[in-house]
Amino acid sequence: MSAFTTEDLFKIMRECAGEEEAVDLSSAAAEQEFALLGYDSLALMEAISRVERGHGITLPEETLGEALTPTAFVAAVNAALADRMPAAGAA
Repeated sequence: MSAFTTEDLFKIMRECAGEEEAVDLSSAAAEQEFALLGYDSLALMEAISRVERGHGITLPEETLGEALTPTAFVAAVNAALADRMPAAGAA
């Protein structure tokens, strides 16, 4: 499975907030806090739910409180994806 990217997250965030693709969610936005980007905790909870369902993972409850930026959120998703992958050589 491929890694979850900031572009994947931004697509989900646009859908959650009903924003158009024209909203500037550039690579610089990936380092800004969600609150500064105009996303509240409800939008983040919806994004978490969509990511969990779409990727078959469960994110730790702390994710909402600790992943304050898109970069941190993507890292948390990728860590959860890596945790669910079988170890190399495992049968």
